[in-house]
Formats: sequence, C-alpha cells, structure tokens
Amino acid sequence: AMSQALQRIEQTREALIDALAERDWDAIGELDTACRECVDEVLSEAPVDEEAVRTNLESLLAVYKDLLSATMGERQAIVDEMSQITQAKSAAKVYHLFG
Repeated sequence: AMSQALQRIEQTREALIDALAERDWDAIGELDTACRECVDEVLSEAPVDEEAVRTNLESLLAVYKDLLSATMGERQAIVDEMSQITQAKSAAKVYHLFG
C-alpha cells in the first residue's frame, strides 16, 4: 500500500501539471507549498517502499524542471515585452524630436 504522503505527492504532482498547463501561477504557488510539506513528510516517515518513494520524487522533480523552464520562459517573455515597449516609447520620443 502506498503511504498517504506518497499519494498526496502523486495528487499534488498531477495538480501541478494541470496548473502549469494553464499557467495558473497562484495555484502553482499553493501547490508548491503543499508539495514541500508532502516531501518533508515522506522523508521523515520510515519508507514503506523505498522504490516507490524514489520513483515518486523523481516524477515530481521532472515536473519541477518543466515548471522552472516555464517560469524562465514567462519571465523572458515579460522582459522581451518590456524592452519592446521601452524601445517603442523611445522611438516615439526620437520621432517627435525630429518630426
């Protein structure tokens, strides 16, 4: 039988995948906190099944890698957008100077 903490990790991981697909950053923040608590719990209890623990944590880690690259992508997109806006504004200023 899988421990309750492991089942929770599984559920949280699936919820994370869904939230990530929807880019729901609020949900991701809450799930991230829940995830950490689950992981702490799993690591503090005597493992019923070490293999299951390892597999579960590896799956979770894979989701976190996706999450990280998505976050970086989002941030980069925001940075790009901001620089386009500032370029457009300075271009407009230059245009007005010589217009």
